[in-house]
Amino acid sequence: MASVQRSIWERLPIWRDKYLNLWRIRQLATKVARQEKPTPGEKPVIFFNASTRLEYMSQNGAFSLLSAWGVRMSGTPVIHFVCQRGMSRCVLSSTERNYFEDMPCDKCVNLSEAAFAQAQVQSFTYSQDAALADALEGLNVDQLADFGYQGMAYGQIVLPSVRWCKRRHHLQDDDTTRTLFTEFILSAYHIRREFQALLDRSEPQAVVVFNGLMFPEAIAKLAAQERGIPVVMHEVGYQPFSGFFSTGEATAREVEVGDDFQLNDAQEARLQNYLSQRFSGSFTMAGIQFWPEMSQLDERFLEKAAGFKQIVPIFTNVIFDTSQPHANVVYEHMFAWLDDLLTVIQAHPETLFVLRAHPDEMRTGKASHETVKQWVQNNRVDELENVVFIHSEEFISSYELIGRSKFMVVYNSSIGLEGALLGKAVLCGGEAWYARFPTVFFPKTPAGFRQKIEELLNAEEIVVPEVFQTNARRLLYYQNYQAALPFDEYLGKHSLRGFVRFKSFKVEDLLPSNAPAIASILKGIKEKERVFTISEENLG
Repeated sequence: MASVQRSIWERLPIWRDKYLNLWRIRQLATKVARQEKPTPGEKPVIFFNASTRLEYMSQNGAFSLLSAWGVRMSGTPVIHFVCQRGMSRCVLSSTERNYFEDMPCDKCVNLSEAAFAQAQVQSFTYSQDAALADALEGLNVDQLADFGYQGMAYGQIVLPSVRWCKRRHHLQDDDTTRTLFTEFILSAYHIRREFQALLDRSEPQAVVVFNGLMFPEAIAKLAAQERGIPVVMHEVGYQPFSGFFSTGEATAREVEVGDDFQLNDAQEARLQNYLSQRFSGSFTMAGIQFWPEMSQLDERFLEKAAGFKQIVPIFTNVIFDTSQPHANVVYEHMFAWLDDLLTVIQAHPETLFVLRAHPDEMRTGKASHETVKQWVQNNRVDELENVVFIHSEEFISSYELIGRSKFMVVYNSSIGLEGALLGKAVLCGGEAWYARFPTVFFPKTPAGFRQKIEELLNAEEIVVPEVFQTNARRLLYYQNYQAALPFDEYLGKHSLRGFVRFKSFKVEDLLPSNAPAIASILKGIKEKERVFTISEENLG
């Protein structure tokens, strides 16, 4: 009885935030509808986001809703393309905890009814295509991944979603994987038909979707792009409660920073303040704080390190992360890169290699099923005398490790940019967003990677081009403060980890004249900009 009472007591803040959020969202939606004044003759903007929320509002769900409200307040018509039991299976209801449970559509629809109250909505429900279902019958996972239909590579389109749901890159040929592939393809095909019909009727000036990688938004993105309609994609930004909006692939985080963008004294001070917090572990990403604490290197590690000529840390990533399709350019995937690195490690016993698993790899509720820890065990890497493995639940300071290293090796993690910023030589195995600029060493072939790491390991002294550190500071500032659109005026932390609550604010606060983020989104849509940014004078 006591445990039941404790459970209820612990849930009270979550329930409070949930129902207060629903009430506040509905109130705001109603006020927006009363005050919007559509400009006669202007083509609408379609908003679609079906992969970031069910009964609670995520950051990207909130970014989409707030942006749509702001666009409507500016006089531009908005159409919401809304799922109303429109898929046989969706991404968020297909995680390891509920692969074959009933879809939680009632909860999702309830939130949609509040969010899109009195808005212009085009909803879609699900119907299965019999011919497509027959064509998918009996296919194995490899065949499903390569499956095409009516000229569209549906298998490849849904593949990132299947990997994300299964929390792995290498998919097993089992019932759940085949079912997810089949249902996602059937649902993607249906969404495509429904979205094409909406495009026919509305002839929009632009489409705004969540990151464009999860299959519902990916198929809508492709349908719009086939007609030459600009598609804006969004992801979380590098600052709390900020969004990254781009007509490029949002998960690739491509930014355009000209040579004329140089930091002044105030910007340098602002960046330094951010770095001080970052280096102490005080930061969040997508509402998640990865480091509950940050420990220094202990005496046992330092004694071991003293027996080696040099230290080289290796920073990995999460294998199913949405950045990985963009990173897998030189190597097929991160584990192929690690296999290559293992031969280097074995050939250099004089070097202590510190292999670090990404802190998000074993996040509660999103733990990877294909981990660096498993790779280490399967290849007996932890038995090598010149390797120290730091698993994802060890909160040891990466920055102290970098400070003691000769150089560092990363796949595509943001720690590589921070290493460059600290003046350290960084060697990338995957195509990180910052590797497109002169900040790190990024060979374009496996042979080139092996040659470069040998060169760095054998060098008496590594000379890092000064421009690497300068560019790293410019890029991090730009990504943090100009390409991260601020929504913190409207959003706060929810009591349920990873979600947001809506603050109390006036809908007039969403007018472009009052909201830098909304002004940027409108400008980006109208002028078809690659990356949506806020101007320096609007920086808070």
